[in-house]
Amino acid sequence: MKHVLILGAGRSSTSLINYLLEHASENDWKVIIGEQDTALAQKKFPEAEVIAFDIMNHVQSKAEIEKADLVISMIPASLHIYVAKICVEVGRDMLTASYVSDDIKALSDQFTEKGKQCIMELGLDPGIDHMSAMKVLDRIKSEGHELTAFETFTGGLLANDDKMENPWKYKFTWNPRNVVLAGTGNVKFIQEDRYKYIPYQRLFARTEVIHVPGYGYFEGYANRDSLKYLDLYGLRGIKTLYRGTLRRPGYCKAWNIFVQLGATDDTYYMENVSEMTHRQFINSFLQYNPHDSVELKLAHYMNIGMESEEMFKMQWLDMFTDELVGLEKGTPAQILEHILKKKWTLDAEDKDMIVMWHKFNYLDNGQPKEIQSHMVAVGDDSVNTAMSKTVGLPLAIAAKLVLQGKLKTTGVNIPTIKEIYEPILDELEQMGFEFSEREIG
Repeated sequence: MKHVLILGAGRSSTSLINYLLEHASENDWKVIIGEQDTALAQKKFPEAEVIAFDIMNHVQSKAEIEKADLVISMIPASLHIYVAKICVEVGRDMLTASYVSDDIKALSDQFTEKGKQCIMELGLDPGIDHMSAMKVLDRIKSEGHELTAFETFTGGLLANDDKMENPWKYKFTWNPRNVVLAGTGNVKFIQEDRYKYIPYQRLFARTEVIHVPGYGYFEGYANRDSLKYLDLYGLRGIKTLYRGTLRRPGYCKAWNIFVQLGATDDTYYMENVSEMTHRQFINSFLQYNPHDSVELKLAHYMNIGMESEEMFKMQWLDMFTDELVGLEKGTPAQILEHILKKKWTLDAEDKDMIVMWHKFNYLDNGQPKEIQSHMVAVGDDSVNTAMSKTVGLPLAIAAKLVLQGKLKTTGVNIPTIKEIYEPILDELEQMGFEFSEREIG
């Protein structure tokens, strides 16, 4: 019997754990969930074995990992290194959906020496984006064509609903903190053979319009560092390389208000947070004027109308009410996240939607050609979300392949090689996660 240890039973783990439990009997697997909140995990997965697990308890962590044949880490990304160090020490395979970090990449030779693999970035973005892109990129290269441009966008959104009263047409479908801090850091990409950089304060004012056939128009803003994909995708010499995030039209212009105010700053703690209201939070970033309302000051500061769509979106979020924030302390970003959760948490009947879109430009005997491909996935409800499926199922399929001895890479990898991405994409397609592809022009 093969033992699978899954660390973490949060929202993104739901589809992963359900898949492995469904296939456990026929494959003679024992699925064990390691979680600090054992009551929550047992409630969500009553048929699974749940153990109390704290990665910072090294003795216990090592003992439990040593019992497993495969470890899947779904705990916070900063803690993966502790899992990886134990896995390489005791010689266990490891999978995760998170970005590969330099400290884990440095363990690659040690994993190889043990004949074991650590495959990271096996989720949605990163994950399915790599796999679906590489499938087309490898095909174009194999046909002898010259790649000139590659653009890719992914968004976790609310499914389109004519009855939707939420003017943002957005709620949190993944880690809220990451949404609030999106775009901080360095934004770098290549456009027509020129290196381009966007400072954070301009990011949400620099958007592109993306059309997805059958689903309408979206707006996209640049992800942090597209340049690192030059080597990951083997694209040195390409003239345009751009990775971005999708939102509904109008989102970025309204979100830019929070950026310009400084409400997404995570570098200092604010004062008197326990007594702060939503209105006072906004007002704390505006100039003092006893005669003008907070709404008027904000509209003037942002050079927008009092009746503008942006002001309506702010009002819908209750940003101008006297409701207490509800925190004892916090940075501006932490306070904003807490306020947003009140309106942006999925309700039971909400359905989320994943949209992924790629554009490939290349020369075929000197003639310019373009391929566009897209995938759209819609969740079932607020628990069985499209986000959970698209993050968890690639991981689950990879886990099955490892346990069945069909995936035998060694060292630290991401799914940009055919041996990893082909079987995963094939099964995802059978499950309905299919890319539609079309040639343009």
